[in-house]
Amino acid sequence: MTLAGQSLAGRNVLVTGATGAIGQAICAALVAEGARVVIHYGRNHAAAKALLAQIGGAGWCVGADLAEPEAATALWDQAQALAGRLHGLVNNAGIRSEVAVDAPLDHWQAVWEREFRVNFFAAVDLTKAAIPHFRAQGSGRIVNMASRAGQRGYAANAMAYGASKAALINLTKSVAQSYGAEAITAVAIAPGWVRTDMAEAFIAQHGEAAALSGIPIGAMAEAAEIGALVAFVLRPSQASLNGAVLDVNGGSYLR
Repeated sequence: MTLAGQSLAGRNVLVTGATGAIGQAICAALVAEGARVVIHYGRNHAAAKALLAQIGGAGWCVGADLAEPEAATALWDQAQALAGRLHGLVNNAGIRSEVAVDAPLDHWQAVWEREFRVNFFAAVDLTKAAIPHFRAQGSGRIVNMASRAGQRGYAANAMAYGASKAALINLTKSVAQSYGAEAITAVAIAPGWVRTDMAEAFIAQHGEAAALSGIPIGAMAEAAEIGALVAFVLRPSQASLNGAVLDVNGGSYLR
């Protein structure tokens, strides 16, 4: 086995939103480097069990509806009970909803509140639970799945998505500055278009040319690229990435 293959041996990582394309790729990449994963799923238990079988049983499955205010904390408690020590947290779960600015106020507020509950507040609550655990264990790492949309803004009918991802980036930087001295580090990954069900739905409505427009390499990222990057970020050797926002967008947004 190569050094890279051993880099996460003995480490346990909670991955939220693990049954989607990116979540599956993350779990596969972590297990390939020796980790065990807590597979979070929303409603699709069958998909979680299939993923667990696909990765050779190297982990556990835990269900939680992150739109519920108490769900994230309960998820952490269950993950810790199953795994014992947790070495990493990947806040990957996310939704993208659309609402027009001229929508009725109650609908507008409901969409924004749910978007932030799933995309941001669940990550906030998991971070709150993770930090004392990591502190007691002497170290830990958080990876937040942000987005290009959180850096450059987003479409008028999906502003809530971009705003929630921008908040996630700021949370990452705050954790990095506040807890890095305790060996608790945080990194954000900011993909552009990734070939997932969300991307395919956009393509079905607007065409692939609309999705690829403005991407210099002329292609979306593959989920496996994101998975490999998350595994790299979680390696113990990568402590100096603390606070970084890693762009995976084909050159479509440059800072």
